[in-house]
Amino acid sequence: MDVSEYARQVLADEGNDVRHRFLGAAEHFAQEWGPHFAERFGHPASEAKDETRGRAA
Repeated sequence: MDVSEYARQVLADEGNDVRHRFLGAAEHFAQEWGPHFAERFGHPASEAKDETRGRAA
């Protein structure tokens, strides 16, 4: 394995590690705060459908 190939591999591994940590934290946040957010603000996706019904979006 040459130096540039090794460097690419190391950077890819570090990028994957950061990505997995971010996704894990995002999942934890959504599970912990998702119900509170929905209770406080509702579900915007379902409300947006109701608002655009019968009109061009």
